[in-house]
Amino acid sequence: MEPVFALLTGIFLAIAIYLLMSKFIIRMLIGVAILGNAVNLLIFTSGRIMRGVPPVIGPGLDVPAGPVANPLPQALILTAIVISFSFFAFLLVLSWRAYSTLGTDNTDEMRVAEPDDAALPPLGY
Repeated sequence: MEPVFALLTGIFLAIAIYLLMSKFIIRMLIGVAILGNAVNLLIFTSGRIMRGVPPVIGPGLDVPAGPVANPLPQALILTAIVISFSFFAFLLVLSWRAYSTLGTDNTDEMRVAEPDDAALPPLGY
């Protein structure tokens, strides 16, 4: 099971890097979302993948009676889901604001600080 998850993580990472190198903001946002899912899958894969074994110690016991799953990857993934969703929402609002102000989502055409008809900055000291 782990090789399948590792392969899926690699595919997600490749797609995310490809989308992050785009010059359109919407593709970058989709790349950020896929990158977050790839990292969550990587954390899940690096933890023990055990089927049918909950990460819970039974009532009245101080130590687990049998094998238990590691709860740390699950806690990390839940935290990462919340953080990545809020980060995605912030980036979505920021990109919407940039699109409504500049009228484009192409990063090559967003040249407010360096307009095309302006003189070149000094090239040396």
